Amino acid sequence: MSFMLDDVGLTHSNGFTALSHISLSATQGESIALIGPSGAGKTSLLSTIGTAYLPTAGRMQVLGQTASAQSSVRELKALRSRIGTVYQAAPIPLRQRVVTAVLAGKLGQWPLWKALASLAYPQDIAGAREALARVQLEDKLFARCDQLSGGQLQRVGIARVLYQQAGLILADEPVSALDPALSQATVQLLVQEAAARKATLVASLHAVDLALANFSRIVGVRNGRLAFDLPAAQVSEAQLQALYAHADGRAAELPTLHNRLTQRDPASTAPAPIQVNACR
Repeated sequence: MSFMLDDVGLTHSNGFTALSHISLSATQGESIALIGPSGAGKTSLLSTIGTAYLPTAGRMQVLGQTASAQSSVRELKALRSRIGTVYQAAPIPLRQRVVTAVLAGKLGQWPLWKALASLAYPQDIAGAREALARVQLEDKLFARCDQLSGGQLQRVGIARVLYQQAGLILADEPVSALDPALSQATVQLLVQEAAARKATLVASLHAVDLALANFSRIVGVRNGRLAFDLPAAQVSEAQLQALYAHADGRAAELPTLHNRLTQRDPASTAPAPIQVNACR
C-alpha cells in the first residue's frame, strides 16, 4: 500500500474545514488524477498525502508509516524525503542555477556534507543533465532560474522530482504554465516514470480531457469531499457535469486543454466536445 486515508478530515486553525470524511488509498505503482473545480480541495488533499498538512480527524498511512500530529519531526522528515512533489509554482530560488535546483531533489537523501558541498559545486552534473533532457531543458543546465520562463521553471521542478526517484510522486497542476502539446507530453512522462519504477503518482489536473486520456483512475473532488473514485472508462458525462456545476446548479463548461488554448487565442476555433472515455 502506497498510502491510505481513512475518514480523514482537515480543519485549519482558523476553523475552515478543507477536507471532510476522505477515504482514499492507492497501491504501489498506481497513477491517479484528481479533478474538480477550483477551491474543491485538490491541493489540500495532495498536501495532506504529502504530510505538509497532518489530518485533524481520521488516520493516515503513507509509504508504510503512520503520519499524524503525534509523529516525531525526525519521522516526518525521513518520510518526506521519500515523497516527490511537483508544485504549480515551483519553490525555486530565482538566483539559483538550474543544475543546483535539480540536484536539490536528493538533499533529503544525501548526508549533510554532500548536501552542503553540492551548494558550492554540483555533485552530480550528469544526473541533473539527464533529468533535464527528459523535459527538453538540457541546454539550461547552468542557466540561472531567473532567466527562465514560468513554463521552464515548472519543468525544472518536474526534472527535480525525476532526479529524486521518489516512491510517491504528488503533482499539483504540474502543467498549468505549459502549452497543450507540451502538457500532454509532460503528463505522459510522469505517468511513464511512475510505471517504470512502480512509484505511485497522484496528480491534480485542471484539464479533464488530459486526465481521462492519461490516467486509468479518476478521483473527483468537490467541496472538500470525494465525489467519485472510478476507472476512467466509467466516468460519465453526467458525473463530470455535476462535479463542475455552479453552486446554484447551473451547468459549467468543462475545463479542457482546448479551453485553455482558446482563452489565450480568441481567434481559435470553437471548442470540440470532450471525449469522456478516452483512457485506454
